[in-house]
Amino acid sequence: MKNIIVIVGSPRKNGNTELLADAFIEGACSTGNHVEKISVIGKKIGGCIGCNACYRDAEHRCVQHDDMEDCYRRISIADVIVIATPIYFYGVSSQLKCIIDRLHNPIRSSFKVKKLGLLAACADEKESVFDSVITMYRAVLSCFSLDDGGMVTVCGVSEKGNIAGNPKLKAAEEMGRRI
Repeated sequence: MKNIIVIVGSPRKNGNTELLADAFIEGACSTGNHVEKISVIGKKIGGCIGCNACYRDAEHRCVQHDDMEDCYRRISIADVIVIATPIYFYGVSSQLKCIIDRLHNPIRSSFKVKKLGLLAACADEKESVFDSVITMYRAVLSCFSLDDGGMVTVCGVSEKGNIAGNPKLKAAEEMGRRI
């Protein structure tokens, strides 16, 4: 059994990104894994301000006391992290980017995560829209020597619920089973 954290970066409740993440979660749970979802909805997480106070503090505490403290605690026990994001102007959502940037904190060296996965959805019909996010994903895999847990990208889902019936939901569920 693995401890899996799925970070959903969409500010839209029950939107296409969250439905894609839920399909992954269904697959991961079906094989006995423990899965927790962290959603950006309702979270107050400021972007990293680059002060490096976390590097000087013995416990690596951030000067911003916000919901990221809970995220650090929850992520610290994960064996696997899966990032689920809508694509906003060729990148991850700004809400998700705040979480990613706050992982600049050296506390990440105490995390036990060994594998990373990516789920992404966009309104555009062109697969090339995912290129910059895929590049970032691969750089993180390489930088932290993480195993690739897989990737599912879905084009053409602009309106809430457009993803219903899309075969990529089954691909996400299968990715969850394999992880």
